[in-house]
Amino acid sequence: MTPQCWIDGIPTETLPATDRGLQYGDGLFETLALRGGRIALLDYHLDRLKEGCERLAMAMPGRDLLQRELITAAAGQRNAALKLMLTRGSGGRGYRPPTEAKPRRILLLHPWPDYPAEWAEQGIRLRLCRTRLAHQPQLAGIKHLNRLEQVLARAEWNEADGFQEGLMLDLDGAVVEGTMSNVFASPREGVLITPDLSRCGVAGVMRRHLLGSARSAGIDVQVRALGLPELQDCLEIFLSNSLMGVWPVAEFEGRRYTVGPMGRLARSWAEAA
Repeated sequence: MTPQCWIDGIPTETLPATDRGLQYGDGLFETLALRGGRIALLDYHLDRLKEGCERLAMAMPGRDLLQRELITAAAGQRNAALKLMLTRGSGGRGYRPPTEAKPRRILLLHPWPDYPAEWAEQGIRLRLCRTRLAHQPQLAGIKHLNRLEQVLARAEWNEADGFQEGLMLDLDGAVVEGTMSNVFASPREGVLITPDLSRCGVAGVMRRHLLGSARSAGIDVQVRALGLPELQDCLEIFLSNSLMGVWPVAEFEGRRYTVGPMGRLARSWAEAA
């Protein structure tokens, strides 16, 4: 499938050079999974987009409009990836947002990523990234367009190195997330830990879904600071995002990990999303 693009609902790949998303990363994005002809966790994506717009003091297009355009773009497809970007729109020179900015909608339809099935079944190799995440509580949790920290981190290894994801720490050395995923760990049966994201990181919609499912199942869920030594000593580590679902970690920094009951349970929740 050739990627398709719509801007403000019109099929085109032409974007004005004055767009503030291009100039300053002034905007937000969501990556949505189209599985079996259905957009998974759509309400969660739109909830996070709404929160992001409020944080950036940016007008959000109508929820019904966004949902209609996403469903129209997905029509006739069974499995695909949808990327929705919302920029503040065009503006002149300078950081100050224009007083009458008109947000711009950019929607792309991509083929479903061809991740090997064994990554979800048998686990992946995770590496530790040198690039650290800066603290910025005003932007923590939302999915803003400035992803330069992740770009630098992902450039640290090539496919031939045999790693499928990289772990990112913050400036204090605390575990935050993967370059494209959220992190979960289980130190013992019935306990699930995921890093607090109040200072940096992206609060993924799959993360939200897994946390809600775990709490409903009576699991001891802990959202808190997580240090690297504690993570490494856990029995299970797994990663999540909208497209990958859940990937158990089989190897990290020379240590081997099992694909245990918590990871298998999380994977079943992700597949049911």
